[in-house]
Amino acid sequence: MNTPSMELAASSGAALGVFPAVAGLILVVGLIWAVRLGMKARRRESAPPRPEEQPRLPESGPTREIQEMREPDEVPRAKDESERLTPHQLSGGGTSGSRRSEDQKRRRWGSGSA
Repeated sequence: MNTPSMELAASSGAALGVFPAVAGLILVVGLIWAVRLGMKARRRESAPPRPEEQPRLPESGPTREIQEMREPDEVPRAKDESERLTPHQLSGGGTSGSRRSEDQKRRRWGSGSA
């Protein structure tokens, strides 16, 4: 083999070996920087609540779920089809849009019903 081609092959092989080392070094420096940044941000955060600052049950005990049958409120109809109803003309004023049913007996599926 001739000497110039050997030198060219050796120099290109060395360049190919240096690139991964430089890329790895940049990666390690970036990871170290990210960890330090995270530690600094963690130091600025408030401490977790102490046991005496944790929420407690009320004196009366835990609250219970209420199950009841509800009926929908009927939407009033406008007198004229071109008339629009405004929010204050609707009943409820921000409630859930239903009221407590007089009959609290739950409807059950019958054995022969569809």
